Amino acid sequence: MSAPTATAPSAPLALADFEALRKLDACTLANAIEAFAGRLRNEGFMDSSVRALFPHFPPMLGYAATVTIRGSAPPTADSRYPDRTDWWDYILSLPAPRVVVISDSSSRPGLGSLVGAVHMNILRALDCVGVVTNGSVRDLPAASEAGFHYFAANPSVSHAYVHIVEFGQPVEVGGLAIGSGDLLHGDLHGVQSVPLAIAGDIAPVAARILARKRALIELIHSADFTLEKLRAAVAQDELSDSKAR
Repeated sequence: MSAPTATAPSAPLALADFEALRKLDACTLANAIEAFAGRLRNEGFMDSSVRALFPHFPPMLGYAATVTIRGSAPPTADSRYPDRTDWWDYILSLPAPRVVVISDSSSRPGLGSLVGAVHMNILRALDCVGVVTNGSVRDLPAASEAGFHYFAANPSVSHAYVHIVEFGQPVEVGGLAIGSGDLLHGDLHGVQSVPLAIAGDIAPVAARILARKRALIELIHSADFTLEKLRAAVAQDELSDSKAR
């Protein structure tokens, strides 16, 4: 049978649908996306090379602003690379809230960081809620105090010779291909993309998954628990999944 159906939403996502998604933990969200059978189960999320530096934060949700940087080596013609501000206009062209996705294409990714206390505050002023990068970030206490999400490979003490190469182009970070404007979710488990075509229909599916999960756990901890009852409950879940598809 077919998977749950969905209609493509207008961009940006309706506020109520957006907030419903933002309340979901990453694992429940991934389970709900799987129910639509629109992508393989080993796709759509970053690998462990990119991790949450503030795992105690609530989930992050926002539209991707893509940036590519380099900067582990000094320039050959001057003592420093020129600063760019045109990428700020690009960020503002996207729906809010925004997540800046930085692909570090340096020969030594993560040696130097583009985003520290100053850039973090600039990005907050541009309605960004976090940064996701295969490189590094710095000034962690300032970002933590501000509630600004950092997902990165590592922290760094220096900006080294980091400079922006391009922005608004597709990037790959943590094994996940990301385009400008993609909807990204992240929490302590990691970062994943949310297909916009089904984004408005995910929350009800997630609620049903959570209800079934709670029922199974209650059965496991009940006084009359048996393996036979557990197998029957799991079989019923599998039957429900097949009917949903």
